[in-house]
Amino acid sequence: CGKCPSCIDISASRSLDAMEIDGASNRGIDEIRALRENVKFSPTQGKYKVYIIDEVHQITSEGFNALLKTLEEPPPFVKFIFATTHPQKVPSTILSRCQRMDFRRISVMEIIEQLEKIAKFEKVNVDKEVLAAIARSSDGALRDAESVFDQLISFSKDKISLEDVVSMLGIVEQAALFEITRNIKSKNPKAVLELFNKIIDEGKDITTFLNDLIEHFRNLMIAK
Repeated sequence: CGKCPSCIDISASRSLDAMEIDGASNRGIDEIRALRENVKFSPTQGKYKVYIIDEVHQITSEGFNALLKTLEEPPPFVKFIFATTHPQKVPSTILSRCQRMDFRRISVMEIIEQLEKIAKFEKVNVDKEVLAAIARSSDGALRDAESVFDQLISFSKDKISLEDVVSMLGIVEQAALFEITRNIKSKNPKAVLELFNKIIDEGKDITTFLNDLIEHFRNLMIAK
């Protein structure tokens, strides 16, 4: 509800009943044994104690085995939330005892809309093609897009240009992708290789460049 004491404390990160644990840093059997001991204590305020384990796939096999008994017979007032970007790495014995919910990536248009709201609130002058470049580079993660936009606002002050985004993210400009496409279409491998070398010499990330090129061809096919 966002209004009750529990919601307010959770939002302010001061709740004693909602705890977030980094699975990458607390992945061993000793940390999981300590967690098993702590879950026995009743909540201080709300009806439940909630343990949110982020990057849960990082927990070791021994750690998962130590956690299994608690998952099979948890105290009635304890809830576990496991978050991971690699569910295939979580043992089947753990998955079978959980309700699984898959979250979709946020669309480019939705990210652009959110960035436009931020730009309006911060009174920043920015073109839509700049926001589109940020949104595409974030790969569906709004937090990443907002973080990049925040850095660009600090770096560029009142006016953010596409060149600022290209420089910061190491992405290849659309003009270069269209030029590569034209040279491929006209069967001019020399020009393509020269452009590749130029992109590499400029220090662009090759993986990012290849992803941009694949997305560019996909967009062309859909438009066609």
